[in-house]
Parts: sequence; C-alpha cells; structure tokens
Amino acid sequence: MQKKYLTIYQDLVKKIEVNHWAESSMLPSEYELTEMYATSRETIRKALNLLAQDGYIQKVRGKGSVIIDVNKFDFPVSGIVSFKELTGKLNLKANTILHELAIIEADQDLTSKLKIRLHEPIWKVCRVREISGEKVILDKDYFNKKFVPALTKEICEDSIYNYLENELKLNISFARKEFTVEDPTREDRQLLDLEGYSNVVVIKSMVFLDDTSLFQYTESRHRPDKFKFVDFARRVKS
Repeated sequence: MQKKYLTIYQDLVKKIEVNHWAESSMLPSEYELTEMYATSRETIRKALNLLAQDGYIQKVRGKGSVIIDVNKFDFPVSGIVSFKELTGKLNLKANTILHELAIIEADQDLTSKLKIRLHEPIWKVCRVREISGEKVILDKDYFNKKFVPALTKEICEDSIYNYLENELKLNISFARKEFTVEDPTREDRQLLDLEGYSNVVVIKSMVFLDDTSLFQYTESRHRPDKFKFVDFARRVKS
C-alpha cells in the first residue's frame, strides 16, 4: 500500500500542473492541507518536501510555499540534442523559421571560434524557433564549409543534424558549452517575442566530430521564461 504522503504529493502535483493554483501564488498552508487531506502535519511536510525537491514549490521562511512555473521545457545542459529531437521528445507544437542562410567570410571573431583562417568561407544559418505560437529561441549556427559543403532551405527548416548524420555521414561527438545571461540585442528584440523580458539566456557551443575536428559554432539565444536547464551530476570521491 502506498504511503499517504506520496498519495498527497501526487494529488498536489496534478493540481499544480493543471493550474488549480496560479503560478507564483501561495500553496494552501500546512494547516489548511492537513484539513484538506485529513492527515497529520508531519505527513503534509513530507509531501511538501518532495514537491520542493522536484521543483514544484519554493519554501519561503515565514510565508509558506510558492508555486514555481512548471510550464518550462527541460533543456539538457550536457547533451547534444537537435531542436527537432527535443521538441519531438517533449511532444511540443513547434516550428522553425529560417531567417538567414548564407555563405560568409569568417571574421576575426569566428576565425577564433572555429579555429580556421581569416576570410575562410563558412555557412551562416540563423533560425527562429517557435513553440506554441511564440518565438522563444534564436539559433545562430556557423559551419565549417570543409565539413558541410552544401545546405538548403529545406534542410535548415527540417533538421540540419539529421542531414549531417544520415546524408553526410558525419559522426557528431561532443561539445564545449558556455552559459551566460545577457541583455537582448536589437536582433533579439526584432526576431523574438521578448515583450516584458529584460534578458536572454545564451548558450555558446563549439561542436566536434569524433576525430576531434571542430566543425560548428552555435549561439543559441533563449527567452528565459520557457526553459529550465537540467543535468545529472554524480559526485566522485577523490
């Protein structure tokens, strides 16, 4: 038989996920919950501790439990996942809008990031990612033309990684990522739905093939309210 605090936890999760209580509002007090579920305060505290642990509430000393926005999408920190793979896994209604596809000459900054010669030709792909009708991600990708000789509008609007792996047979292996929070650029404000948001979360990635060749630099600019960046970490004793 399932322990009562787990049954209460699961019921509270269902209520939070269907917005029974509004985001950022206070959960009923411990006393009110003990009355609601006809149980002890200790049982309620166990359920609340589990809610806090799983990211549904934030306990505020002297005030109670605040409901955290659960309508965010888990975005893996350490994995290499394409937008199409991510939205498919999360069953999201998504759309990709190709803003720019061009061959450009690498400037000093991109030369440094892609470890190539100055003015060497590279692909620039700029795509806006739309989820549930809102433009929430701006992806700016730069590919070394040596490894990616051709790209088309159709490929960019579908999945570049699908094309690279299944058509070009490239073995994408690992990435180095840097996370920052920045003020929106003029381009961010033009292309994303940022009304009311004063910053963007930026992920800068250098992506390598299995032979350690650096073939891609990406700058992915996210509206901060729609994503939570998740990872799993295990401590290893020295």
